[in-house]
Amino acid sequence: MTTEFYARNRALLAKSLQGAVYVLTGYTAVQLTHDQAGPFVQEANFWYLTGIEQPDWLVVVDGSTGEEWLVKPQIDEVHEVFDGSLSATRATEISGIKKVVAHDEGVTLLRKLAKKHSIVYTVENPPYSDHFNFSLNPAISANKKMLERMFASVVDCQKELAKLRAIKQPEEIKAIQKAINLTIDGFGRVKQILGSAKYEYELEAEFTYHFKRNGGADHAYDPIIATGKNACTLHYIDNKSKLLARQFVLMDVGARVDGYAADITRTYIKGEPTSRQKEVHQAVEAAHHDIISLLEPELPVEEYMRGVDTRMKKALKDLGLLKDENDTETYRNYFPHAVSHGLGVDVHDSLGGARFFEAGMVLTVEPGIYIPEEGIGIRIEDDILITPAGHRNMSAKLSTSYT
Repeated sequence: MTTEFYARNRALLAKSLQGAVYVLTGYTAVQLTHDQAGPFVQEANFWYLTGIEQPDWLVVVDGSTGEEWLVKPQIDEVHEVFDGSLSATRATEISGIKKVVAHDEGVTLLRKLAKKHSIVYTVENPPYSDHFNFSLNPAISANKKMLERMFASVVDCQKELAKLRAIKQPEEIKAIQKAINLTIDGFGRVKQILGSAKYEYELEAEFTYHFKRNGGADHAYDPIIATGKNACTLHYIDNKSKLLARQFVLMDVGARVDGYAADITRTYIKGEPTSRQKEVHQAVEAAHHDIISLLEPELPVEEYMRGVDTRMKKALKDLGLLKDENDTETYRNYFPHAVSHGLGVDVHDSLGGARFFEAGMVLTVEPGIYIPEEGIGIRIEDDILITPAGHRNMSAKLSTSYT
């Protein structure tokens, strides 16, 4: 991404906030072991506006004047020696923001802005975060508390940012495609070793090696390599079970390239499938292609979801798993997750609360059928760009077949 990309995003946000002041923070580093921080991944909104990938930075924008500042974190000499830091010059080169101030200067700056502006916008913790099974990064709450001490009103601008991020710019689509292409190549390599591999982690290692070997890319999320009944645990990431003959292996994997994620799932077989396994896989595969065919601009999201439910209920009825289409409990026992989500900087990017699909949106399509009592879990997932004329399957080059 270029400095122009980040500058454009800041200007668009300032315009949507009608020239108000906004202050966003990057994440802080969090503990991994007794005396070591975990791998650092930047807060997506902050990255989208600045490109800065180091912890504890702030961006401050006064939309009424067009002035912009980056606020550096305080780093003592010992940590400077051991861990290094991002220089002001380099921060400007990345973000395009010329004014880089120290932490104390940043606090003074915010107090001055608070005398002219009663309202400040920021990003608060994600909605529905009380449903998460992990602790939130403390930087977001700490930033909000600091702003509340200075400004009369602190307002969340997450919706405005989500709407901006939902429509991908050309350079974003290019980055997502690069991540998809790298992931597809990884699937090709894994297919070659599937017959000889003995454990799930061998397949994970092949993806990791391929990503690192080709540009130093990382996984966009913890990869899921799930054989047999393991695939019925939707976010299975243990990846340690033995691979057995005549069992499906569900692989949900995506590389991150230039800040953007891929998210692809295929379900392959080690050995020859049974007739029942073929039947279930073919049902998911057919539904997958039918659901993708629904997508086009101006399609109401609710209509899409109704179409998905109709198609997936038919698949389950054909398999003898669902008798009554009104039996929602049984339906959700075998298809318990959403069929689509946005894709971008975050693997689960927001579509901005859109009621209709719009050209420029990128989303996944990932139907699945999970039958724990039969030890079968199958999901097929592709990444789809909504175009002015319809849609483009960005990962169509990778066959959906189980062989």
